[in-house]
Amino acid sequence: MRKRLRSSPVFFFVKVVFMQRTLIIFKPDCVQRRLVGEILGRFEAKGLRIAALKLLQVDRALGEKHYAEHHGKPFFNGLIDFITGGPVVVGVLQGNEAITVVRTMLGATNGVAALPGTVRGDFSISKQNNLIHGSDSPESAQREIALWFQPGEVIDYTIAGSEWVFGGA
Repeated sequence: MRKRLRSSPVFFFVKVVFMQRTLIIFKPDCVQRRLVGEILGRFEAKGLRIAALKLLQVDRALGEKHYAEHHGKPFFNGLIDFITGGPVVVGVLQGNEAITVVRTMLGATNGVAALPGTVRGDFSISKQNNLIHGSDSPESAQREIALWFQPGEVIDYTIAGSEWVFGGA
């Protein structure tokens, strides 16, 4: 005589992970040294995804808006001259704790002090020519993304297999 086994209901618990966004700017020194692809690849390999990306020449007005908090400081004009001195690649990266992840991967602002293994530790020996900008807070990221991108230019999508990257996050 066979006993009939009753199947139990199966419950799946899905943890919703908030995907934070951050602005990145591959500065003129990064573009001129042809490091954009290599550095962008590091972010993607870490698990961040590209939500927006474009190449442009920054004009003085946009540079001044972006660096408005530094207006009046002795280095302000040099900073504006630098960011407007050549093309930049500006983008939005998205992922779990994207701001912290990007800033950790960038390393110290001054390339001389940046640890090996970080972007600046591996590729920079300068404070100004430090290759890339990353937002420093959620508020800055929101303000900077709105400054550089129109709402329709930032794309939200799912990458196949992302559960292998974000599982347990």
